[in-house]
Amino acid sequence: MSKRLEDFIKMNRDEFDDLEPSNDLWARIEKHLPPEGTELQKREAKTFSLSFVLKVAASVIIVMGIGFGLYLRHERSDAVNFAAINPTYAKQQMHYASLVQSQRKELKSIAKTDPDLYKEFSTEIARMDSTYNKLNKDLATSPNQERVLRAMIRNLQIQSEILNQQLEVIEQINQTKKEQSNDTKNI
Repeated sequence: MSKRLEDFIKMNRDEFDDLEPSNDLWARIEKHLPPEGTELQKREAKTFSLSFVLKVAASVIIVMGIGFGLYLRHERSDAVNFAAINPTYAKQQMHYASLVQSQRKELKSIAKTDPDLYKEFSTEIARMDSTYNKLNKDLATSPNQERVLRAMIRNLQIQSEILNQQLEVIEQINQTKKEQSNDTKNI
């Protein structure tokens, strides 16, 4: 403490001691204390038995399983049955979808050898794919589902044509590289 504060306290000590507690204060405090010789009861920590924990875990798993099952059922109900709209269009959609899928796998093979070209090609296909996905979402709520399905098929046809063109470009590039390597070997 600072010297001035200590001096002030010493000089005014009597004024600080003017209030004292009443004589019966300790008697009132002792009334609220437990009698001597009795120990204070400690609160026991609650513990859970293994069977209780297992029951809770099983309940949680069951509830999660039911929730997941309902989610899957809801997802399946959102899917539209193409064959119910038009069986011919459904077959065409399946055909073009599998064709596009196989062409995409073939196109992916160039990702390692020429990543820039692959990125450029995949950007174009991604745009068309997003259009296809939008059409697919709109199909469930569309009043003219057959028209939307035809648009989806047309989108797949165009994707297939573009993928064919991209694969031909890749083939031409590979052919050019082979010819250049053969020319350098001949020289």
